[in-house]
Amino acid sequence: MNGHVKNMHFQQLVERAATILCFLLLVFVDSTKTVAAARNQGCSHDLHQTLKLTRFVHKDTGDLIKQYKASQGEMAELLCKASVSDIPDPNISGLEPSEKTASMYAQLQAFAPHLRRVYEQQTDLQPPKSPLLNLLNMVINRTGMLTRRINNFYHKVFPNLPLPEPAGGSTTVPSPQNIFQQKVYGCVVLTTYKKLLTNMSKNMRTLRSKVCRKGIYSRS
Repeated sequence: MNGHVKNMHFQQLVERAATILCFLLLVFVDSTKTVAAARNQGCSHDLHQTLKLTRFVHKDTGDLIKQYKASQGEMAELLCKASVSDIPDPNISGLEPSEKTASMYAQLQAFAPHLRRVYEQQTDLQPPKSPLLNLLNMVINRTGMLTRRINNFYHKVFPNLPLPEPAGGSTTVPSPQNIFQQKVYGCVVLTTYKKLLTNMSKNMRTLRSKVCRKGIYSRS
């Protein structure tokens, strides 16, 4: 009997230990799901805010193009249809989410000096309180905000992948131009930049399912 009782006690201890272990596993799995859900929510929130800012800059750039054409005088519509070399590509390159995000960051950096050059040129051509200059300044500032936001998002989502250097090196802005060339250059820069923002919005909408649900997002 004593041996039988001991076996029963041992079996009960084993069953209790198994029950406790199962409970701990359930708690661990549940907490893991909670952490993953929180990370996904944070990732989605960051992407949503970045997309929202992209759309703001896109709208501002559209208004800026209208104001630009209105301030350039006759033949303004023809200015944007001219061909200008050394303007950054508005397309997003890469196949993987990390490559696409890095491409967006690189293209924003590439356009920044061109936008500043357009501002410098128009400062000489427009009166000091011109609405065009105010809009240009707004787009330049928000472009900087957007660039920093994408940079932060990239490092959170891909902490082990450093941002690659731009393939083409530093961006080349045009040498001194006459007034007509400046008008053409400014219009082409702005319309091409708007195309980049359109492409960025399209790519951001696909990143959520490809990035945010992989559980690699860091809130640090």
